[in-house]
Amino acid sequence: MTVSTQAPPAPARPAGDPDTGPGSASGPGTGLDPGELDGLRTVRARHPWRWAAGAAALVVLVQFLHGLATNPAWDWATFRLYFTADTILQAIGRTLELTAYGTVLGFALGAVVAAMRLSRSAILRTLAWAYVWVFRSIPLIVQLVFWFNLSYLYKRFGFGIPFGPTFGDFETVGVLGALGAAVLGLGLHQAAFAAEIIRGGVIAVDAGQREAAAALGIPRGRQAWRIVLPQAMRSILPAAANEVISLLKGTSVVYVMAIGELFYQAQVIYGRTGRVVPLLMVATVWYVVLTTVLSIGQYYVERYFSRGARRTPPPTPLQRLRAFLRSLPARTSGGTP
Repeated sequence: MTVSTQAPPAPARPAGDPDTGPGSASGPGTGLDPGELDGLRTVRARHPWRWAAGAAALVVLVQFLHGLATNPAWDWATFRLYFTADTILQAIGRTLELTAYGTVLGFALGAVVAAMRLSRSAILRTLAWAYVWVFRSIPLIVQLVFWFNLSYLYKRFGFGIPFGPTFGDFETVGVLGALGAAVLGLGLHQAAFAAEIIRGGVIAVDAGQREAAAALGIPRGRQAWRIVLPQAMRSILPAAANEVISLLKGTSVVYVMAIGELFYQAQVIYGRTGRVVPLLMVATVWYVVLTTVLSIGQYYVERYFSRGARRTPPPTPLQRLRAFLRSLPARTSGGTP
């Protein structure tokens, strides 16, 4: 006795049956022929509360902009006077200098600490964890004041054999001045966060990538540089760029060390002139401009490292604008762009 595996034939539908199957244009149970759908009018869903919320937000924004333009307390004449003043521009250069030094030192040391945390040595892992724990726990302003007063604890530093004779020494105050203490404090503070960012990006890469590379006989250094790091960068870059922007704004804390960065210089000017609000707006607008430039750079760097995940990188804002402008004639003529 044999069992048939063929499905029983479907029952024949009577002529004129409106249900033409699930793949038909009308759909099962609609009672409509496909041709009847052409005459139906499409009505968009209405969201009145969404429009009301948007209108309320626009009203608040317009009121705020109106206050900026009409309230004399903002003192825009003083703002224009000092926005491009030489002292402010020099202070911006010092802010960028501190940001660059802190970023380079922080991420260089952070990469070493991240490698120690990923090491198989229990001693290195413990030391790296302790470093991250300590420098993430102490506020940045406390660290800066501490490094600024390091010469009070150690008058001189020397080079030589540990717990033995020294071959040479120097005065701490002569080497580690205000700028050096600021760079050291910013770099060591940044390294603790950079180490966790780098470590998170590395462990986000699938372990099978390294196993496959090892099976192909690729050396460990080449595995890290050509396989693990490009994939880890997609996870590292957003958080790393956020840390760089935070460091840019965090340089304002070095005003306690009387370093002429942007916020300190704004304080000096409004302390002399009494124009507090316009000078604060000068610093605010410049911080916004610098952050915007860093954000644009972040976008293009992320786009560059996205090549491994996408065959075609996403279009840049300029490319999108060009595509929109090319499609305008078709849009205005009622055609399909």
